This record gives sequence, C-alpha cells and structure tokens, in this order.
Amino acid sequence: MSKEIDIDIDDTPAPRGTLSLQTVAMPKDTNASGDIFGGWLLSQMDLAGGIAAGEIAKGRVATVAITAMGFYTPVHVGAVVRCFTDVVEIGRSSIRISIEVWINHRDTGELIKVTEGRFVFVAIDEKGRTRPVPN
Repeated sequence: MSKEIDIDIDDTPAPRGTLSLQTVAMPKDTNASGDIFGGWLLSQMDLAGGIAAGEIAKGRVATVAITAMGFYTPVHVGAVVRCFTDVVEIGRSSIRISIEVWINHRDTGELIKVTEGRFVFVAIDEKGRTRPVPN
C-alpha cells in the first residue's frame, strides 16, 4: 500500500533577512551603459549593513571587509532597490552580515535578486577604536 504525501512547494524566490534600506535607482546613478552603477549598489548595501550592525552594536560601527560579492543582473533606472540584511555571526567586536539586494522586474513585477555580499563591521568607540559588541 502506497502512502500519498502532500507537499506544498513554493518555488517563488524570496529575500532572506530584514528589510534595512529601500531607495529608488535614479538616472544620476547610471554607468556608461545606462544601467545602475555597481558601486552605487555597493554603497547602498554598505549603508544597509551599517544600519543593521549599528543596531546590534548599539552605536558606531565601521566597515572593515567585504568577504564575498556577486552581481547577477543589471538594475534599471526607476527600480525600487531593497536591501535585506541577515546577521551571520556576532564576534567580540565584529558583526558579519549577509546582504541581498532585490528589485521587481520592470515588466512582470517578479522579484529579482540583483546582488548579494558578505560584509564585516566592527563596533568602534567615539575615538574610532574597536570596542566590544554589547550582549
């Protein structure tokens, strides 16, 4: 006798983490090809990660490394760019965060992951010296 298993599989892609930053890609942010400049996306990711890390550190943080980065598809002018942050690890003074950037496809509205990376932040004091992350 065979047993039927009912599995609900949702293949719809979805962001991981918390929405930390949302902005609109503007014409001034384009490269020579008319797509949004990768450096602009990177700066948005750094801002989003800094917001998330600052909340955890309860104060000032600094970006010390980007350990992985991948760009998957161009971003068009007018796209709503959403940065999602997911804390990977909290060390004594450091915070590792995975950051994904998603937009909606211009024609279909489908969610598209355009880039992702791993950032490392450290908690710093008012003099710019490393300090412990509070528990």
